[in-house]
Amino acid sequence: MTYRAPLKDMQFVMNELAGLEQISQLPGYEEATPDTAQAVLEEAAKFNEQVVAPLNRTGDLNPSSWKDGVVTTTAGFKDAFRQFGEGGWQGVLHPAEFEGQGLPKLIATPCIEMLNSANLSFALCPLLTDGAIEALLTAGSDAQKATFLPKLISGEWTGTMNLTEPQAGSDLAAVRTRAEPQGDGTFKIFGTKIFITYGEHDMADNIVHLVLARTPTAPEGVKGISLFIVPKFKVNDDGSLGERNDVQCVSIEHKLGIKASPTAVLQFGDHGGAIGTLVGEENRGLEYMFIMMNSARFAVGMQGIAISERAYQQAVAYAKDRVQSRPVDGSAREAVTIIHHPDVKRMLMTMRALIEGARAVAYVAAAASDVAHQHPDDAVRRQNMALYEFLVPVVKGWSTELSIDVTSLGVQVHGGMGFIEETGAAQHYRDARILPIYEGTTAIQANDLVGRKTVRDGGAVARAICAKIAETEAELGKHGGASFQAVQAQLKQGRESLEAVVQFVVETTKGDPNAVFAGSVPYLKLCGIVLSGWQLGRAMLAADARRAEDPAFYDAKIATAYFFGQHILSQASSLRAAIVEGAEPINAMTADQF
Repeated sequence: MTYRAPLKDMQFVMNELAGLEQISQLPGYEEATPDTAQAVLEEAAKFNEQVVAPLNRTGDLNPSSWKDGVVTTTAGFKDAFRQFGEGGWQGVLHPAEFEGQGLPKLIATPCIEMLNSANLSFALCPLLTDGAIEALLTAGSDAQKATFLPKLISGEWTGTMNLTEPQAGSDLAAVRTRAEPQGDGTFKIFGTKIFITYGEHDMADNIVHLVLARTPTAPEGVKGISLFIVPKFKVNDDGSLGERNDVQCVSIEHKLGIKASPTAVLQFGDHGGAIGTLVGEENRGLEYMFIMMNSARFAVGMQGIAISERAYQQAVAYAKDRVQSRPVDGSAREAVTIIHHPDVKRMLMTMRALIEGARAVAYVAAAASDVAHQHPDDAVRRQNMALYEFLVPVVKGWSTELSIDVTSLGVQVHGGMGFIEETGAAQHYRDARILPIYEGTTAIQANDLVGRKTVRDGGAVARAICAKIAETEAELGKHGGASFQAVQAQLKQGRESLEAVVQFVVETTKGDPNAVFAGSVPYLKLCGIVLSGWQLGRAMLAADARRAEDPAFYDAKIATAYFFGQHILSQASSLRAAIVEGAEPINAMTADQF
C-alpha cells in the first residue's frame, strides 16, 4: 500500500484549530505563513512518499545487520538519509544561526508525522538527533554548539541518547557509567549502555553520543548524574574528524518491530576510556537529559499518530477492494466490497476518529510550544509553556496507546490476510508495539501527569483546560443540528468526569498515593479522550462554517466528530468511575497472591 500524506487534513488542523495565522505573527515567525506552510508540507510529502516510504517494507524484510562491531543499515537507507539532510529536513525546527530553517514547531510537526508514516524505522535516526540538538541548544557551551550543531542540523552527523544500562532500566538513579576527569577539561567514560537507537550505523560521518554518567565526587541517586558528549570519532580543533573514540557497538537487538532501526549495545572505555566533554554543569545531567526526553516524547507521540495513519490508509484501500458477502440489509444480491458492511465501517471510523482527535491535540500542543518560546508577553509565554508541558505526556501516552488499537483494527479489517505478512498490515502492528514502551512507558507518562502536571499546581492547568472545553460546549449548544447537540452532551459529561478526577487526584495523592497511582494510566487515557473530543468539537464548528466550500470534506469532519462523541467520548464516565472508585480492588491482592 502506497502512503499518501493527508495534507488537507493536516492543514485543516493547523489553520482552524492550532492557529497558524496567529503563530505567523509572533516575533521571528513572520515568514511562517499558511502559504509557506503549504509549500513546506507539499515538499515534505513528495520526499516522504517517493523516497522514504518505498523503503519501509524493505527495512522490515532486510533489517540492519551487525558484524564485528560494524552496523550496516538496510539498502537504500544511507542514500535516503543523505537526501534527507541535503533537503534541510533535519533543520526545519532548528535555529537559522546554526544553519537550520527556524520554522515553528507547528510546521515541523506535520513534517515529523509524514516521515514516521512513511518509515518509522528510518525516522528514528532524525528523532534522536533532534533531541541531541535540543539538549545542546539549551545546555551546551558556545564551543560545543559551534562544533556540533551545524553538523547535526545538516545531517552530516547524527545524535543519540544514552541513558539505560543493563541493571538500571527506567530507574536512572541506578546509572553506574563513570566519568573520570583528566585534568584538561575532558573525561574518560567507562560503562555499558543498552537500547541505544542508531547507536551505530553507516548513514553519517560521525555519531554524537550524549551519555549520562557519574563523576567520582557525585552524590548517589539522580542528583549525581552528569551529561557528556562522547562522539564516535573525536573532533579536532578545526572541526575535522580525528581518531576513533573508545566506544564500540558490541551487538544490536533482534526485535518484534522497527527492525530496520539498529538498537545498539554500546561499550564505553574497553581500551583505556572513551573521551568525553561535560555538557553544562556537573550533576545536572538528568535535568539536561529531560530536555532531550521531552523533545523525544512529543515526537514518539507523533509516531503513534503516524503509524496509525499508515495503517488506516491501508485498511481503507483494502476495504474498498475486497469483495465479500452480500449486504446485511438485502440491498444487493451479489457480494459487495467490505467497506459497505456496518462493522467494517465501525472499525474504520474508530481508526479515523482516534487519529484525527490525537492529531489535533498534538498540533495544538505544538502551537502552544511556539507561543511559549516566541510571544513577547512573559505571562502568555508561561501560560502556554504550562499548557504544553501538561499536554506532552498526554500526546506521548495517549497517541501511542491508541496506535496499538488502530493498527490492530487494521489487521482485523484485512481478516485472515492481515495475519499474513505479505500484506504489510502486520508490520504496522508490530512496529507500533514499542511506542507505549520507549521514551518512558505509558505508566511513566501517567505518573508524570499526576505528580508534576496535576498535583504540583493544584490542578490549575487542568481546570483551565476544562474551562476552555466548557466554552466549546456552549458554542456547540447554540447549533440546532442533532449531531452537534449529541457531541455537546458527550463533551459535557467528559469534561465533568475530568474535573471530578482532577479533584480526586489533587485531594488524594498525598494521603493515599497508591489509590491515585493505581488509576494514573486511566487518568491519562481520560485526558486523551476528553481533549481529543474537545478538539473534534472545535473541528465540527470550523467545518460547519466552511462546509459550502467542499461539502464532502467538511461533512466528513462533522461525521467523524459525531462518531467520536458517541463511541469514544462516551467512555469518559466509566473511566472516571474506575479511577475514583476502582483503586481498592487493584491493591486488594498481595504480591504473593499473584
